[in-house]
This record gives sequence, C-alpha cells and structure tokens, in this order.
Amino acid sequence: MSDNELGLFLRTRREAVTPAAVGLPTGPRRRTPGLRRSELAMLAGVSVEYLTRLEQGRDRHPSPEVLSSLGDALRLTSSERIHLYQLQKTGTGFHCMGGAMPNREVRPAVRAVLDRLGPAPAAVFNRLHEVLACTEGYERVMGSVGLLDAGLPANFARFVFTDERARNVFADWEHMADQVVAALKSGPFRTDAAVAALADELAVTVGLPFTDRVLKIPGFIGSTGVDRLTHPEAGELRLGYERLDLSADDDQHIMVYLPADEATATALDGLLGRRPGGLRAIG
Repeated sequence: MSDNELGLFLRTRREAVTPAAVGLPTGPRRRTPGLRRSELAMLAGVSVEYLTRLEQGRDRHPSPEVLSSLGDALRLTSSERIHLYQLQKTGTGFHCMGGAMPNREVRPAVRAVLDRLGPAPAAVFNRLHEVLACTEGYERVMGSVGLLDAGLPANFARFVFTDERARNVFADWEHMADQVVAALKSGPFRTDAAVAALADELAVTVGLPFTDRVLKIPGFIGSTGVDRLTHPEAGELRLGYERLDLSADDDQHIMVYLPADEATATALDGLLGRRPGGLRAIG
C-alpha cells in the first residue's frame, strides 16, 4: 500500500482537473494531463514548495484552511472533501470498525428493502467486497457469468482479479479493477486484518495487476456510474449503478443496477422473463 494516501489523492485529483475547467488557458505544450503544481498552488493560495511537500508525503498535516482551499481549487465534491479530511486524520491509526470482522449478517429489514428493489439487479456488500444477499435480478445477471458459482457470500474482488471469465464479462475490465481496488482501500485497508489478508492473497495470486493499482489508485469510490457487461445470454449491457450506504453499524452497502439505455432494458426484461417495460432505462 502507498504510505502517502493524502499525497496520492491530491496528485490524482490535480491531474484530473483540466485548466479550462478552472478558467486557465490551455497551452500547446503540457506534460501533465491536468493542472501543473504551480497552477494548483496559485489557485489554492499556497506555495509550490508546500504543495510539493504534501504530494510527496513530507508534510501530512495540512490545516483545515489549506484543505478547504485545495478542495475549492480542485472543484472537489462534498464526498471527495470528506475523504480528503479523513485522509488527513489517518495517521492516528484509529478506524471506526475497531477489531470487528467484516459483517456477514444481513438484517431482516435490509433483506426486506432488497426484496422491494426487484426486479432490478441489486446486492448487499460488506467491506471485503463480498456479496451477502441479492435480488433474483442480480442472481440472473451475475450467476450466469460465474460470480455466484460457490454460493453466498461471494467475493467480488477475488472474482474480478482471479477468474478469467471476468475479463470477458466486464467490457472495461481495467476500469472495473480500478474500482475494486479503490473500494478495498476506501476503509482502513492495511489496519483492517481481514481486508489486509485479502490484499496479501491478491498480491501473491495476481501480482502486478493488483499491487500496481494499490500504489496508484486512491481509496475513493464514486457512488454512481455505468458499468458495461458482455453477458453470455443477454449480450451487451450498460448498467447504471447507485451505491446506497447502510448504517455504520451494519458496515454494509447496497448496489442497485438499472438499465442505462433502452437496449439494456429490453435485454434485462428478456433475461428475467418479464413483460417488456418491466425495467425502464434511466438514461
């Protein structure tokens, strides 16, 4: 794991912001894909030398005022700002889960919510990225590709990185692998014994495709997006997803998938054996 997650997050966000997005001219000869350090330093009102120390991990305790200025300059969302503040606190070694193992028990009320989400594919995950419970729709979509071969719980991270079928299923496998690593790193990661054990396993069995991502991908996950699947029965699918976080006591979240276009809606209706229009496209 990178021992400089704060610097990694700042650098990747700086590289993701275009000069045009912050009102700066775009020159013809730029070596960085986003903002230069000097440009971000100017926008945030800090020195280039100080920003360099932050990105290189030589200063890991910026003030709240500096974090706010950097958040403004980088156009961070509310969830990204929260993550930035959390990274500034990670040096204490404290995390909310303590020594508790990842929760594999799904409360009856959560199962009832899951039932109401059908016919959409939806599933409950814990911080190990294990599928703990799912709708019939999720079972029909992911069961056919191999994720649920051994039943539940099924580890999605292990499937993506170690099952060759995953590379055929996920049309954007590289992006999916990035998302999985970001999800595993979004919590305490190496200070969580169970997650650290899974990371060690993947480091040995997978090697560089996993370990390189651990070093380069910050532990921040988006709550919405679109995944592309090549399904053996339904063909090409574009599924928009929404992440619904449950109570901190549950230490779980629900992922809900909806068709992102009419072709996917029609394909899912056929896969689930429902009348046309049972699922509507969201985009």
